[in-house]
Amino acid sequence: MPLFKSRPSDKSASLALSDEQKLNWLRLIRSHNVGPATFWRLINYFGGAEQALEHLPEFQRRSKKRQSQHSPITTQMVERELKAAHKFGATLVARGEHGYPPILAFLDAPPPLLYIKGNADLTTLPAVAIVGSRNGSAVGQKFTRRLVQELAQAGYAIVSGLARGIDTAAHTGALDQATMAVIAGGIDNYYPPQNKELQCQIEKTGLVITENPPGFEPRARDFPRRNRIISGCTLGTIVVEANLRSGSLITARLASEQGREVMAVPGHPTDPRAAGPNRLIMSGASMITCASDALDLLTPMSDIKRYEQASMFEPDTDLHSIETIDIEQSAREIVLNALSTQAVEIDEIIRATGLHSREVRIILLELELDGQLEHDGAQNIRLLEPLAS
Repeated sequence: MPLFKSRPSDKSASLALSDEQKLNWLRLIRSHNVGPATFWRLINYFGGAEQALEHLPEFQRRSKKRQSQHSPITTQMVERELKAAHKFGATLVARGEHGYPPILAFLDAPPPLLYIKGNADLTTLPAVAIVGSRNGSAVGQKFTRRLVQELAQAGYAIVSGLARGIDTAAHTGALDQATMAVIAGGIDNYYPPQNKELQCQIEKTGLVITENPPGFEPRARDFPRRNRIISGCTLGTIVVEANLRSGSLITARLASEQGREVMAVPGHPTDPRAAGPNRLIMSGASMITCASDALDLLTPMSDIKRYEQASMFEPDTDLHSIETIDIEQSAREIVLNALSTQAVEIDEIIRATGLHSREVRIILLELELDGQLEHDGAQNIRLLEPLAS
């Protein structure tokens, strides 16, 4: 059985990777401390995944944390992952390929690879996210079902996170038309367990999406990454019910940072589940009381064909093979002293240190791969732990 299912003949999939390239991409994204932001930085620095994989051992040699394991995982390991995914009927798609949401590719550091199961053609539709409380009220769930039915009838795919409450109502309301569920676990993981039947239904008529491998059990920190994909593959996010500590507000914040429309359904001020949407409206989100309110905002942006796939990568010609770059330890100390646990733009670090941008970027990449630095996917970085005084 081939590792990769044959790709559709759709001409829009002109950026499809070869099987060897896709294996290298998978090896790189599964390597220790390599998330989407680091993946794209490595791709840009070295011109491709194969070259980046060759240089990871050099970063390991430079590591200050001897427990760090920067060596890339083997081809055999990712082949086993792919076989497990195919066992569950999932397909691995790369940025730019058919089945990868086109608008998601425009994020800063989008996930390079996704597993999908279901109707890949749904990703060609304009999409809107509907999120809200896991403890959604009966009224809120009824409103959600009616809202998504009208939006789906207008040609929109409904995207949510398959959680209880409002998410479930969103998927259920659009199940017979077009719905996509973004999950935090592996394609074979059913979370919450009571939504297993719903997930199976979505796999048949809709689409299930995840960036994680089969067998992966989601942790608390994985849900914000899932939320980033939910907002990132849609034109806008509607929050129906959510308290002030709800993860739905994280999705709304991410949508705003991504330049997407943020909408909220107002609620009664005495209901804690209305606090989140009401706060969003006070902060500038658009108020939604019916489907036509959302359509007025979304329709001008809904020509999905204009989201032509961005190029896979643009090699950074200012950076050369890492073996040719001799970086003094004093330069690393200067960069570390310029960093803190507060996010700051990379250009500000370059300006503050007075070092050559190439040196700074290599040092920052070393710190990322060493697990000391977090890169937000844009141009902001921060230390994960404060420096010892």
